[in-house]
Amino acid sequence: MPTQIYVNLPVKNLNQSIKFFTQLGYTFNPQFTDDTATCMIVSEDIFVMLLTEAKFKTFTPKAICDATKSTEVLICLSCESRANVDEMVKKAVAAGGTTYNEPQDHGFMYAHGFQDLDGHIWELIYMEPDAVSGK
Repeated sequence: MPTQIYVNLPVKNLNQSIKFFTQLGYTFNPQFTDDTATCMIVSEDIFVMLLTEAKFKTFTPKAICDATKSTEVLICLSCESRANVDEMVKKAVAAGGTTYNEPQDHGFMYAHGFQDLDGHIWELIYMEPDAVSGK
């Protein structure tokens, strides 16, 4: 079995977060969904556990970072194309998210991103295939 990643994020309103990410095209695993948490499926091996703040607090003795004021993590996902990066940002903004900077074009890599309803930063990148393969 390949290594899987489960990113755990605290959210203020689970239902609003589910609605937000559904509008971006993500689905959720009902087996790991209840009133306190849901498992968002990003890909075959990448999942994001959206946890109510009360549920999140049961996993850590530390205070929860207010992601609208501080950055606790940058989530970066690759996309299939530059157009896909732009489309995801557009969907996020339409669903109530915000952008935090302008698109960045580095030639071999294109990046843009958004902040979700709780202020978590989601970076989206497209890398030219030759840049990734090392050719």
